[in-house]
Amino acid sequence: MMPKPMNVLTTKPSPLSTMVVVLILCILGFYALHFPQSSTPSSSSQNLSQVEKLFLSTSSNSTISSYLRALTLHPHLAGTKPGSDVASYVLNHFTSLGLKTHTATYTTLLSFPVHSSLSAHFSEGPSVSLRLTEPAAAGVVPAYHAYSPSGAVQARAVFANYGRERDYRALGAMGVNVSGCVVMVRKGGEMGRGTVVERAEAHGAAAVLVYGEGDTWRKGFERGHVMRGGIGDPLTPGWAGIEGGETLGLEDSEVLKRFPKIPSMPLSAEVADSILSSLGGSPVPLEWRGTLRSKVRHVGPGPTILNFTYKGEKKVANIQNVFAVIKGSEEPDRCVLLGNHRDAWTYGAVDPSSGTAALLDIARRFSILLGLGWKPRRTIILCSWDAEEFGMIGSTEWVEQNLINLGSKAVAYLNVDCAVQGPGFFVGSTPQLDSLILEVTKKVKDPDSEGVSIYENWAAASAGSNNEMLFVTAGQIQRLSGVDSDFAPFVQHAGVPSIDMYYGRDFPVYHTAFDSYNWMAEYADPFFHRHVAVTGVWGLLALHLAGDPILPFNYVSYANELQLYKNMLNNLIDQKISLHPLTLSIEEFASAAKEADDESKKLRLQETEGFVDIKKRALNDRLMLAEKGFLDADGLQGRQWFKHLVYGPSNNNERLNFFPGISDSITGSTGVTETERLASIQHEIWRVARAIRRAASALTGELA
Repeated sequence: MMPKPMNVLTTKPSPLSTMVVVLILCILGFYALHFPQSSTPSSSSQNLSQVEKLFLSTSSNSTISSYLRALTLHPHLAGTKPGSDVASYVLNHFTSLGLKTHTATYTTLLSFPVHSSLSAHFSEGPSVSLRLTEPAAAGVVPAYHAYSPSGAVQARAVFANYGRERDYRALGAMGVNVSGCVVMVRKGGEMGRGTVVERAEAHGAAAVLVYGEGDTWRKGFERGHVMRGGIGDPLTPGWAGIEGGETLGLEDSEVLKRFPKIPSMPLSAEVADSILSSLGGSPVPLEWRGTLRSKVRHVGPGPTILNFTYKGEKKVANIQNVFAVIKGSEEPDRCVLLGNHRDAWTYGAVDPSSGTAALLDIARRFSILLGLGWKPRRTIILCSWDAEEFGMIGSTEWVEQNLINLGSKAVAYLNVDCAVQGPGFFVGSTPQLDSLILEVTKKVKDPDSEGVSIYENWAAASAGSNNEMLFVTAGQIQRLSGVDSDFAPFVQHAGVPSIDMYYGRDFPVYHTAFDSYNWMAEYADPFFHRHVAVTGVWGLLALHLAGDPILPFNYVSYANELQLYKNMLNNLIDQKISLHPLTLSIEEFASAAKEADDESKKLRLQETEGFVDIKKRALNDRLMLAEKGFLDADGLQGRQWFKHLVYGPSNNNERLNFFPGISDSITGSTGVTETERLASIQHEIWRVARAIRRAASALTGELA
């Protein structure tokens, strides 16, 4: 049976102790926020430091636990009544704190299951019906792939490892043809579900079954969507699905190309093993065996025959984003956005409710600061997105609707999806935010190591070095080229500097009915200390970005990263191709970054007065706009919606996770002459070089 949610934090503060704490905070807040400060250059930083201390002092693991418990009482899939109820819960929470709230509703295309079945006819014995969802998962949607077409297939099973192109080449080398078969693929290989199904379809498969390997929670089915070719509502590609607005028809060619043509389904590891262990034919290739944990020994096809049926329906449904706004006192037209999606395939304790609980706690703690007299310099917007699980729909529709205003007003977007999955703090960002991340993590206690900060744990893992680039190359700070959370539309379509953060690299109950409050409380974060740490980092990042007179952006880090990419690219391309345009543009960008950094340091030392404030505002504008220089109006070839030429999804992310257009031209130039292939790569290099020059020009603020 599915375990019921329970609260492991049974000790709650007494009313008296709570009153004492609140009284102390009020006294501290009064002195910190109301007493006049001197007009010395350091007054702003001193004030922010006091606000930071107050913010950190109001943390409460039991409060976050109670939020998570409430959020996970029922499954809450987008487009359903429980999903709407959770939206109301978040809205009421913001309102109860006295925050200004509003919602944004969109009409979008979602996908739901109607019926599915799977039976296996083994070489000996009768046909056996196989389970297609978790046992006793009350109210949970049956396991399915959203946007999978309906279909019925009876064919031999074949194992294709991760379903990568090189896996199909390995099968072909053994004489194994997957055409007309039901292809079984294990999760992994740096490819999303949609790409896995697309590759199988290209090789003639009749259907695809995707399973996750693991030694625990082997009865879980990983739900997800298989829409491809972009993110957002497929009926409104490039514009928002507002009421009364334009929508494409279901039979429109632009819509049809977003959906696969063969049915697919998630399998549990337990069900997958029962099929894979029965396959005959050629043995599993040696290079696949090192990471295999399933019982497969041969790849097939057959002799096992699978009878697979899936019927689904696509429905137009309303989704709702919820916002709380804290107006800036000095620069209300500049905004810092904190976002988390709210919808879940099942109970969603990790994904996404751990992040939603953190967002609710951020709101609570900001409300306390507001009550003590604090006001951010810039506007802060708390964003609760809907329908992320269907392809980042809620955030994408909102970004498309607000694209022009985001271009001129958005300082940064801070995303938390699965706040806590397990041990280890991970963060991804656009590089100008690296320095801020490192500074903030010095101020937050590591929840798993006594007496040290998150930063100190990172430093220990990175050979004790304080070198910023080493933190990046060691994987402590990652980049945002994927399309796996709501940062994607902000970075890759709107060019907004962004951060994504979470605890734990992975977790075994991902998108299954076992992602419950009980699993979180027992395995991922028993005392909710990791939740507190994520909330601390998230809030401090927002306080700096919304409060520092000069934006804490360091583009020198970006220049170093671009140089690293150029060096890596040099080892991959033909010597007939010139990287000289890229070299010159990076040198120009590095010079502009150094000038901006020097100007920032100089202005921070100057006293605040009218003329200096104007100069700071002008510098901030340039720091904000530089990221948008990396956007290109034509976007990536064949995927115009993705505009960012440094960070974005590549058609072959097995090789490069940067310069997606160059990566695509290197690996995707089939059916052309060698001269045309080299010209295509060179053209993409020129496009990136021009983008880098645009970013450099934005940093300097000079017209050519």
